[in-house]
Amino acid sequence: MSETSAPSATRWWVLATVATAQLMVVLDSSVVNIALPSAQKDLGFTNAERQWVVTAYSLAFGSLLLLGGRLSDIVGRKVTFIIGLIGFAGSSALGGAATSFGMLVAARALQGAFGAVLAPTALAVLTTTFTIPRERARAFGVFGAIAGAGGAVGLLLGGFLTQDLSWRWSLYVNIVFAIVAVIGAFIFVHTPRLGEARPRLDIPGAALISGGLFALVLGFSNAETDGWGAVQTWGLLVACVILLAAFVLWQRRASHPLLPLAVVLNRNRGASFLSILIAGSGMFALFLFLTYYLQSSLDYSPIKTGVAFLPMIGMLILSAQFGTNVFNPRFGPKILVPIGMFVVAIGMVLLTRLGDHSTYAADVLPPLMVMGAGMGSIMPPSIQTATLGVDRHFAGVASALVNTSQQVGGSIGTSLLNTIAASAATAYVTAHQPPTQAVAIEATLHSYTTVYWVTAGIFTVGGLLAAFLFRRRRELAVAAAAEPANSAVAA
Repeated sequence: MSETSAPSATRWWVLATVATAQLMVVLDSSVVNIALPSAQKDLGFTNAERQWVVTAYSLAFGSLLLLGGRLSDIVGRKVTFIIGLIGFAGSSALGGAATSFGMLVAARALQGAFGAVLAPTALAVLTTTFTIPRERARAFGVFGAIAGAGGAVGLLLGGFLTQDLSWRWSLYVNIVFAIVAVIGAFIFVHTPRLGEARPRLDIPGAALISGGLFALVLGFSNAETDGWGAVQTWGLLVACVILLAAFVLWQRRASHPLLPLAVVLNRNRGASFLSILIAGSGMFALFLFLTYYLQSSLDYSPIKTGVAFLPMIGMLILSAQFGTNVFNPRFGPKILVPIGMFVVAIGMVLLTRLGDHSTYAADVLPPLMVMGAGMGSIMPPSIQTATLGVDRHFAGVASALVNTSQQVGGSIGTSLLNTIAASAATAYVTAHQPPTQAVAIEATLHSYTTVYWVTAGIFTVGGLLAAFLFRRRRELAVAAAAEPANSAVAA
């Protein structure tokens, strides 16, 4: 497969198209989460079954990401992008029209599968379209802002659709996004020319990595519901380690590897993937637990909860654009990403002050603005560095690793922080007998505070690791220039 390296005349329209698709995928999970109670009441499924509406999507999405990214390298970005959009829209329509719990879960699994094709392809299109460093920084600033703020946008949109229309529109709305993106793809995204030496799909590698990621996501999901000591939890995590180890061994000898190890064993990319994973796991604490706090302690409606996150989104977008266009070119990710991590950690510490009588303007808004500024300094430079210098033939699979890092981070954050919150609440009630309603309220607030402290620690450690692992700006430029040749030789 060969693709021209000359800048596309319609590249900014390509960015708008890719941004639309990325926003649809990112906000989908939080939109559906807001709509779940209404869907449960309408279709009559139990609380135990409810988790599968979320888990079915996560399992399909997380386990098939690398396969989806490699398909875009082999089949072609434009074709794969459009297939992903149409499939995601079709499965969303199926879910919106669901008449039973099984139909809804099946539709969510299909959404995840097509999302695994769409998300890495969207980033690969962006990676191969923007070749001028300054323009590339702007484009990745937009993409990174969407990746960081999409969850909050989903809360706002999900609250509006569920409250004023129906939970079904939380799925139908994807059709609108998909139609806009498909039209843009047909008009603006160029069809790559397939060369004679067309790579073949690594079937054993795809089976090993998909099975390993499936076991990883399901294992963390089981940890959330059944506990870390359950056989279903540690058994799946052990299986994950075995399958991933077998995948690495196979990639070393495969003639057409799904993921050339040279793509992964790059110091800057490793630091980028780690930073994205930490940011994904930490942002879970913000969106989930702060949403609980706003609705249960401050009695916010779903729509008001979504609006409460808007200032953070604005700050994130401003920080992302300013950072990628001004600071990242001057200082590089070695400076910018650690600073962003430490800033988010400060915001998390500020959240520990929240109590039953706190107010939005004085106690919630300041940490939201601080964390928005921090996330805008983490995501765009990390995503840009994760795909910088990758051979164009492997842009899809490298982009898939970005999404995989974010997905794995979210899975780890979901299980780990929920477990910590539950343990903290139980310990508080045990220490404050008798268990009155006031004690229960304080126990809940204490669990949130504990999670915020732990997450602040996670971001602090992440900042230290990023400062150590990222290369200096000059070393980064030299490595990026040499990387395409190295990747081609290794492959």
